[in-house]
Amino acid sequence: MTRLILASQSPARTKLLSHAGIAHEVLVSDVDEDAVQARYGVTDPHDTALLLARAKAEAVASLPEADGAIVIGCDSVFEFDGEAHGKPYTADVARERMLRMSGSMGVLHTGHWLVDCRDTDTDSEDDDGDVTARGTGATLGSVSSAEVHFMEMSAEEIETYIATGEPLQCAGSFTIDGYGGAFIRKVDGDPHTVVGLSISTLRALLGQANVSITELWTGGAADPADIRAE
Repeated sequence: MTRLILASQSPARTKLLSHAGIAHEVLVSDVDEDAVQARYGVTDPHDTALLLARAKAEAVASLPEADGAIVIGCDSVFEFDGEAHGKPYTADVARERMLRMSGSMGVLHTGHWLVDCRDTDTDSEDDDGDVTARGTGATLGSVSSAEVHFMEMSAEEIETYIATGEPLQCAGSFTIDGYGGAFIRKVDGDPHTVVGLSISTLRALLGQANVSITELWTGGAADPADIRAE
């Protein structure tokens, strides 16, 4: 059985994979995002998302725990008025951004980077004696982008939203799968991109590593009724 490791501590990403019935493990990278960007000097939001996703995936792929697995790293960057916006971290930054975003539109870029850590020589057995497929040695990535159109937000709504703490740890100061969904008028593109991991992009990258995403299906995809009830 193919092991998939998600190199991200994002609860939204692992929840998304679980709801899609995709078996995975979580192994968090210890990547200093500011240091990575300073080293490469990347300013384009699209390229920054891919660069950080690659840094996370490669950091986890270098760990002994990743041997025999496929690692997927992700990172999201919000582009607004030509500027890249990551997590605001503070209420003041989130407030300034959301006042500007109100009634406007931006683009959420989610970078994906896959590293195939499986043995490339022969089929092998894992610790349980199960045969694991031969690896491809693939290391490749892709960016999925989606336009996010915001509704007009009152100052009171923005303050109440910030008080929840939700936007402080999210790229662009908003989510689509939480309180922030109330302020999103529409999304042009893959909505999973806005959550932080495009399932269709993951499928394409796995395909390039000769893995069908159906191999990772657990038969435990979330019941739509249960998702609505959460």
